[in-house]
Amino acid sequence: MYGGYAWLTNQAPPVSTARRLLLIGGMVAFFVCALAIPHAFTETGLVFGLGYLLVILVHGGLYAQSHGRVVLRFVPFNVAGAVCVIVASQLTGTAVYALWVAPMALQYLASAMAAGVDESSRSGFDIRPAHFVERHGGLLIIALGESLAVIGIGVTDLTLNLSTLATAVLGLLLASALWWTYFATDADRAEAHLRDAPIKDRVRMALLGYFYAFLPMLLGITGLAAGLKLTISHVDAPLPLAPAFVLAGGVALYLLSNTIFRWTMHIQRSWYRVAAAIVALMTTALGTFVAGIVELVGLLATVVMMLVLEARYG
Repeated sequence: MYGGYAWLTNQAPPVSTARRLLLIGGMVAFFVCALAIPHAFTETGLVFGLGYLLVILVHGGLYAQSHGRVVLRFVPFNVAGAVCVIVASQLTGTAVYALWVAPMALQYLASAMAAGVDESSRSGFDIRPAHFVERHGGLLIIALGESLAVIGIGVTDLTLNLSTLATAVLGLLLASALWWTYFATDADRAEAHLRDAPIKDRVRMALLGYFYAFLPMLLGITGLAAGLKLTISHVDAPLPLAPAFVLAGGVALYLLSNTIFRWTMHIQRSWYRVAAAIVALMTTALGTFVAGIVELVGLLATVVMMLVLEARYG
């Protein structure tokens, strides 16, 4: 939803009263979704689904003002995704999760349909690179910040002893290292390459880089956050396989997705990032056989070493 509005405000800035009112309506819908998220898989699923549907309708209406009937190529897929969530709110069991996964697949399909607009219509999409990169960078910072917020949630009922403080600091340093992998050079290079690309290539690069590759980067940060929250209360002991894997897998997914992002943005490929992702996944064994804090140290050392090698050898 955030990505959709980043595209929308990039192409249809709220410069008129009608657009501003619609954008406020979309903000209200976003707020309703946010309020419903904590229990969206149980009692507030219907509220979330209706809020999501309103977001899509406002989003589609604003796009229609700028691009006309071409929005019919992708808006119906988004509406179908919202309907899936609404139906899921009335069910239980495995079907709920299947219906929540369906909108993600529909979003990818909708983006593929939107990608073809500029090939068949002179009124197709274009983007303003500076605004586009800045908006998505803001989302990445928010996600990284939330990964630190869960540390605060996790230590609420714990004694602030040396191991707890060490775990919190390691989590902060690991999130900072992941921040470094993107914001040190990637953001500026991506903006420059988008600005220099022809319009058709620019839209394709934006879709591949800031949608197909960017969402898994965010999911990787989410995995890191979940892993930190699940491990911080017993970080001195060996971990169950699930939290150890989620913690390591989140970092690995982020690094692999970031590698794909760099490829789509025509940024120099780094095999160090691929190797670091593999090593990060292997640190699962440190968590399960030694201790959670050792896994955190291994993950931080892996990312830092990757950054050092890139800076030294390119």
